[in-house]
Amino acid sequence: MSNEIEYRHPSPIGRLPILGVSPSIDGGRWPAKAFAGEVITFSANVFREGHDDVSAELLLTSPSGSHTIHRMQSGAPGSDTWHKQCVLTEVGNYRFKIRAFADDYLTWHHNAEIKIHAGIDQELMLLEGVNLFTRAAAQKPRSMSNSKLLVALAQKLADTDTSAEARFALAETEEIKQAITDEPIRSLETLSAEFTVVCERKLAGCGAWYEFFPRSEGAVFNEKTGTWTSGNFKTAGKRLAAVKEMGFDILYMPPIHPIGVSHRKGPNNTLVVGPQDPGSPWAIGGEAGGHDAIHPDLGTMADFEAFVRKANKLGLEIALDLALQASPDHPWVKSNPQWFTTRADGSIAYAENPPKKYQDIYPINFDIDPAGIYNEVLRIVLFWISKGVKIFRVDNPHTKPVAFWEWLIGEVNNAHPEVIFLAEAFTRPSMMHALGKTGFQQSYTYFTWRNSKWELEQYLTEVAHHTADFFRPNFWVSTPDILTQYLQFGGKPAHKIRAAIASMATPNWGMYAGYELIESVARQGAEEHIDSEKYEYKPRDWKAAEKAGRSIAGYITRLNQIRKENPALGQLRNLEVHNTDDPAILCFSKHIDAQYSPTLESNTIIVVANTDPHAVRETTVHLDLGKLGLSAGSSFKVTDLITGASYQWSEHNYVKLDAFGEPVHILRVEQS
Repeated sequence: MSNEIEYRHPSPIGRLPILGVSPSIDGGRWPAKAFAGEVITFSANVFREGHDDVSAELLLTSPSGSHTIHRMQSGAPGSDTWHKQCVLTEVGNYRFKIRAFADDYLTWHHNAEIKIHAGIDQELMLLEGVNLFTRAAAQKPRSMSNSKLLVALAQKLADTDTSAEARFALAETEEIKQAITDEPIRSLETLSAEFTVVCERKLAGCGAWYEFFPRSEGAVFNEKTGTWTSGNFKTAGKRLAAVKEMGFDILYMPPIHPIGVSHRKGPNNTLVVGPQDPGSPWAIGGEAGGHDAIHPDLGTMADFEAFVRKANKLGLEIALDLALQASPDHPWVKSNPQWFTTRADGSIAYAENPPKKYQDIYPINFDIDPAGIYNEVLRIVLFWISKGVKIFRVDNPHTKPVAFWEWLIGEVNNAHPEVIFLAEAFTRPSMMHALGKTGFQQSYTYFTWRNSKWELEQYLTEVAHHTADFFRPNFWVSTPDILTQYLQFGGKPAHKIRAAIASMATPNWGMYAGYELIESVARQGAEEHIDSEKYEYKPRDWKAAEKAGRSIAGYITRLNQIRKENPALGQLRNLEVHNTDDPAILCFSKHIDAQYSPTLESNTIIVVANTDPHAVRETTVHLDLGKLGLSAGSSFKVTDLITGASYQWSEHNYVKLDAFGEPVHILRVEQS
């Protein structure tokens, strides 16, 4: 029997290994995420046997079919990592491969440099150089000018009348190095598999969100009769200009559909209901219709479309709530009972999270008639898209099958790539991440409960560097459901601190109406506002609050202005945490370099936040200057974008932050 190994096919790993390609999700099972204007780092591990040099290139194909080749830079010595940062500008699917090759010039140069300077095998090394450059000159594709330069170099290396050192010096001039950088001398070329990055419109990855209940905007209580008149789209439209003036891009509204009467919840989620209690908007469906209808108190479909047009004219987009559940009065309960779960006693199961009971809501069962419910939800989403809605905030998506969302979002985005889905999923990481991988453009996060310095350092690093390829965080500082103890007892300083960190740390952030008025009284025993707007009307006197000094709307406005004026803040993956000596003072930076693209400008922001809303804190901030694009030992000017004060900073800087004054520095590094 022969001991020879039969050769069948090349190894799947390739002649030169290319591993750990990024960005990719689960080995390319789903496309990685990006948005127009985002700086993406492409990377891979590339290496070979022995000591010869390798290099790597990024082969990038844009959605329009443009092919570009980008030379990758090596990472830390010995890490075998290669990377290249690019700005993606087109909406659609980018495709990319990593190309590895034996870098024959670098290998020859390394060996020749050592031997020629040591007087060892000098003529042999120069002869190998002659052969290398002669062969390279004949390689295709290679430009005529480059070929002529290499032929001339080969001839000079062969001239034995000149010393070996002088001839070798001719092979490492700046002209030669640049020519070989532009057109490398390569062999053993190896290609990786092809990967995809879906690049979506900017608002999919960068925007400021504001939430209000349209029924509260313009609601009027008649003290004589004890009755309410609901706000509507016409009265709510009067609030749009103020939302835009604060710098928000997206207005999100809770469900605008008819609300059921059966088991309607009263004030503070009680079962005691009066005739004037409007009920929870999430108990969808009644005599006036279901998910494709508008609550009669809010107006007509024409009123809604006019509201959307008015918002768009101001530069606001409308986000609609997509809550896939039904009240007992929803038309589906009679027309399609198979979309719900029937219990052993024949009753339909209502929503429960023991010991909590939500008798006013029936969850959807997606497994009894999947084709029917899948297509009905698609119909509803397409219906609202036809009415001008391009953004959906999805309520509790983690209580529905992930496969359903992958199908629905895929169907919608194939026809309407501009549509954005935000997942309201406060749940386990694996589920939140799966929703991002399978289609959701954005997600709510754990930021709401990350309040201490060490918690924030860990979480900011996670969302910026560990999950950014598939999970786009949207940092909401408040919601109608969540009022943390930090906000309950931190007063105005806490509200300023949280808004500053959220708006500076991530490209997406949001707040619920009333946050700017420091509304922070909780219902006893609950992490929720007293007299929650979910169950009653809540008109606010914005002008009176501003006049009385109870509003931080001006501070919120300034934060959004800073975001728009500083391109580094429009990125997620560039966040870097820096050290401070105080356990309550958080420091992070965001840096962007103009070298990535001619469409960008260099910009660096340093945020230093006192996370203790009850005290004055002082510390020394220790900056990693390399993460700011600065050389070691640099001294530079920074300007506080909140106060306008300027300071001279370096690697180590003293900081004092008064929670009751300005608890956060937002510093811009001024370009010299």
